[in-house]
Amino acid sequence: MASSLREAVVAGEDEAEPLHLVADQGEPHKYLIAFAVVLAALMQVIDSSIVNVALPDMMGNLGASLDEIAWVSTGYILASVIVIPLTGWLGSMFGRKRYFVGSIILFTLASFFCGASHSLGTLIFWRIVQGIGGGALMTVSQAVLFEAFPREEAGMAMALFGLGVMVGPTIGPTLGGWLTDNYGWPWIFYINLPVGILAAVMIGTYVHDSIHQQKPPTIDYIGIALLAVSVGALQYVLEHGQRDDWFDSSIILGLTVTGVVGGIALVWRELTAEHPVIDFRVLRHRQMSVGTLLGVMMGVGLYAMSFTLPVFLQSNLRMTAEQTGIVMLPGAIATALSMFIVGRLSRRFDPRLLITAGALIFATAAWQLSRMTGESGGVDFFWPLILRGVGLGLMFVPLTTITLAELSPRELPQGTGLYNFFRQLGGSFGIAAIATLLSRYTAQIRATLTEHVTATDVLSRSRIDALTRGMMARGADMWAARREALTLLDRQLSAQASVIAYSRIYMLSALLILALIPLLVLVRQTKGAGGDHAIME
Repeated sequence: MASSLREAVVAGEDEAEPLHLVADQGEPHKYLIAFAVVLAALMQVIDSSIVNVALPDMMGNLGASLDEIAWVSTGYILASVIVIPLTGWLGSMFGRKRYFVGSIILFTLASFFCGASHSLGTLIFWRIVQGIGGGALMTVSQAVLFEAFPREEAGMAMALFGLGVMVGPTIGPTLGGWLTDNYGWPWIFYINLPVGILAAVMIGTYVHDSIHQQKPPTIDYIGIALLAVSVGALQYVLEHGQRDDWFDSSIILGLTVTGVVGGIALVWRELTAEHPVIDFRVLRHRQMSVGTLLGVMMGVGLYAMSFTLPVFLQSNLRMTAEQTGIVMLPGAIATALSMFIVGRLSRRFDPRLLITAGALIFATAAWQLSRMTGESGGVDFFWPLILRGVGLGLMFVPLTTITLAELSPRELPQGTGLYNFFRQLGGSFGIAAIATLLSRYTAQIRATLTEHVTATDVLSRSRIDALTRGMMARGADMWAARREALTLLDRQLSAQASVIAYSRIYMLSALLILALIPLLVLVRQTKGAGGDHAIME
């Protein structure tokens, strides 16, 4: 039976059949494998967000400026983004199991040395090493899960994977704030040690190399160099463009040209190379190309909200990192439950209907968040974040499943790498664009509000007089009270401008997610992807 099954799988691969048409019973320890790979992915996702909370403590402890300490985050992101599209090739070169376990060990060791660092340079170096290891964790986890479960349970596999991907960013800031406040910033890295060891042992025990992997006969050094230069340059531009005034900076302008030209050269090189490190040819499948485009758009919309919401809660509503995490926790739980349910529904319903429903619910949540004010409290965010979580679950699982549905087993590692790479790049672009728009909206709205605050405006004079009397009642003289009143009014104008700017950002996020719906007509999948249903031509 095992022999015939293996022959059927190999035959399916040789004929380049879609994954869901290949006979497969899944791995006998599929849920243990799921636990192990989700643990690895969760560790990587949490680490991407947990560090930001501890940056102020690192600055004081290591004597670093804000620009210098930013490289603790930037170095990690640059390294991981460059590695993500290479994961399929690296898995084939070294063996998927060996590469996966090695990446976890590298990530875990680097975590220890990050915590033990006593200088900024050492910390940045080990963060880059950590990023090299972390780049594989999400992508390889996704490929392993997809192969571990039977094709008819592909939705459930992606739901389990989505739990770590979506819940991690919510847990990260809360956990990071608690560890930093109670034990010090090194513990945000030391916490990875037991998790990494457990994940490495379980994956080493239960995960096996794919029978479809083949070691490439040559190494495309030119492709690797072009990838590092182009992606590294573009990611740096997206990370630092807003702070450096974008193209007013010669460095940003030069790196943008380098990234674009290098990217074009990379695509040409990989399409013409006999053994490319990145197989862009997998994008010839309509499901893969359309799904990747939708994933980029979803990444922009999702990261726009994920990036701005914690900032809004902490800067405008004066919440701590721990309070912010508590406010966002119900939404994370809703995401987890939604993904679990959708993992089962994806076998019975057209994925396009699930994605459409998710987009509508997500857009509704974004619209509700756009109505928040500077006086809103944590309870006001409960239902919008619940709806947001449900919408994410409805979109993430079926979109990931249909994107990978047409790939042959040999194409799967490259497909998951490209899908995650473009989604990550879309998220980086979204954060950069949102940060720029947020700054410009705030400045424009503040200027508009200021036009109505004049010495001849009755309401403005009344407000200033009331604030002045309040300051004088606290013991200030008339001139000092007047200055304090004007300063306070200026702060209130800035705060109100910021609230309105965030409102616009959330509406843009809603419109971007709604733009996914018309593109679903390009998707050919009409039944649950990964099940026994055929793809309609």
